[in-house]
Amino acid sequence: FSSAIAITEQPVSVSVPVGYSFTLRCRAQGRTSLQYQWFCQYQSDCRLIPGATNQDLPIIAEQTQLYTCRVNDLHRNAVFSDWVKVEVHQCVARGLTPQLWQGEPVIVLNPSEQRVEVGQPLQLQCAAMGVPAPSYQWYRNGNLLEQQKRKKLWISHAKVSDSGTYLCCASNSHGEHWTNAVDVHVGEHSQPTLLWCMSPGVRCKIALLVGNNRYQHHPNLVAPVRDVFELSRLLKHLGFQVVSLLD
Repeated sequence: FSSAIAITEQPVSVSVPVGYSFTLRCRAQGRTSLQYQWFCQYQSDCRLIPGATNQDLPIIAEQTQLYTCRVNDLHRNAVFSDWVKVEVHQCVARGLTPQLWQGEPVIVLNPSEQRVEVGQPLQLQCAAMGVPAPSYQWYRNGNLLEQQKRKKLWISHAKVSDSGTYLCCASNSHGEHWTNAVDVHVGEHSQPTLLWCMSPGVRCKIALLVGNNRYQHHPNLVAPVRDVFELSRLLKHLGFQVVSLLD
């Protein structure tokens, strides 16, 4: 029976730069000695990895693939580990030193400003590297978007109320990192609002807001994100053009 084998440590998905070396791990317990065999899948092709018969699978990242490990005992019982994704980024983030990287999230793709008409699809994208692979959470105007937990934020039919300032938090067991904040304009808000400040003879009121979430000797903060957006909303009502920066 397969219950004779229990996997005690599942491999975990990772998101790494091309050429990065790391190890997938699988651990199991059984009533007899156990044998391991790793498999990989690229697109629809699943194949056994020759010689990959240890608990640990060393990998040099070359292309995005899926991996699983089969564990069997002397009685022909067998179980498979979870499938995990090794996501490989072809461009290394500027300033990242692979030898010093400990797997904390590193943003490699920031979302870009969007202007869409009412009823049209709205899409924002981001990506981060991390070991283990980061999880994602999107925010609008400092408020958590409960359903938006993927790299790609997708709204099939945008409404005026979807306008606002968006950013995403990528996090794993080593920490978290935030994307740049970007403005989304839907419908009647889709026209630029800063042009009047460029007109000759017009007096401008501009406010710069800076919110820091990360401090060297203090746990990461969440409140500054919300504070920046709340102050931004208030200052806009008072006639200010607002520039918001995070970290």
